[in-house]
Amino acid sequence: MNVPFLDLKAPYRELRADIDAALGRVAASGRYLLGPELDAFEAEFAAYCGNEHCVAVGSGCDALELALRALGIGPGDEVVVPAHTFIATWLAVSATGARPVPVDPSPDGHSMDLGLVEAALTPRTRAVLPVHLYGHPADMDPLLALAARHGLAVVEDAAQAHGARYRGRRTGSGHVVAFSFYPGKNLGAMGDGGAVVTSDAAVAERVRLLRNFGSREKYRHEVRAGNSRLDEFQAAVLRAKLPRLDAWNARRAAVAARYGKALAGVPGIVLPEAAPWADPVWHLYVIRGAERDALRRELDRAGVATLIHYPVPPHRSPAYADDPAGAPEGAHPRTERLAAEALSLPLGPHLGDDEADAVVAAVVAAVAATGGAAGAGRRLPQPTEKR
Repeated sequence: MNVPFLDLKAPYRELRADIDAALGRVAASGRYLLGPELDAFEAEFAAYCGNEHCVAVGSGCDALELALRALGIGPGDEVVVPAHTFIATWLAVSATGARPVPVDPSPDGHSMDLGLVEAALTPRTRAVLPVHLYGHPADMDPLLALAARHGLAVVEDAAQAHGARYRGRRTGSGHVVAFSFYPGKNLGAMGDGGAVVTSDAAVAERVRLLRNFGSREKYRHEVRAGNSRLDEFQAAVLRAKLPRLDAWNARRAAVAARYGKALAGVPGIVLPEAAPWADPVWHLYVIRGAERDALRRELDRAGVATLIHYPVPPHRSPAYADDPAGAPEGAHPRTERLAAEALSLPLGPHLGDDEADAVVAAVVAAVAATGGAAGAGRRLPQPTEKR
């Protein structure tokens, strides 16, 4: 059996009538930007997150950048970021003119190491940017307390965590939270998209200015800004999908539980675990193994598609080779270990039990074929992060 990593056609097959009606509604309206579908989606997604305001924009990376800019982050400032994340987290900081300051994850992998965050603070630090990685919330309360002690803003990157809960609270219920609606996300559009969700009316209004040429009224421009607007077609698609999000997340959790039960005790790999304070939404199911690359080759031969999140840490990327955030090998050892050992298995709301069982059988066979027991008994810090 060939098992795809994620079936992007399946949501459309399930919701074809609703999505076709939504697209037809927009096409017939003649209103393609900043119209009623966007207004309705913003209200519905804010309510879903348990927050006051939602401002939808062109991409998840734009959502991060505009959130930071709305808080006044800019040239000369520093923002503490995870070393282990998709590079967009860093690029959004750089786009404001500020500098990303990376820190390793904690040993359990569910958040940035709090001690390293505090050690990274300087007089130029203005914000902390935690990431709810792989659909698992970051441990926010200690981080928020640290930020409050030092007078720092907090922007949450929830690009992979639509619907996740931290101590019973939705990940989108915080002060300023950025989402992505990239097609492969738990709530994905049929193209790019993102949103800033916030409890702060001033932040929401500032993001609205920044997404639309600095203008609330046509031809009156209050600030220098660009163009990052979620179009009416994408808003309509997201409205059609949002009512299914919780059910889709529940199916992801069921597949993750099936994997966890069947793969428990397999030597040479470490399975992801949810923290007791978290209800993750399993955007990714990431196992760890010292023989990761060989394991992936065996799975490919067995017809099981996998991905690596993320093989090149941002601090080792050529994009940051000439930046202070760039660093030589060994600078962030936990992140580098994750880059060498993490492997994402197929997971999605439309993955069948037979496909999940085929993945399990292929993993067990692949571990045996690659001598995975060589890595047995090693406690690997478990990650949590992006795209």
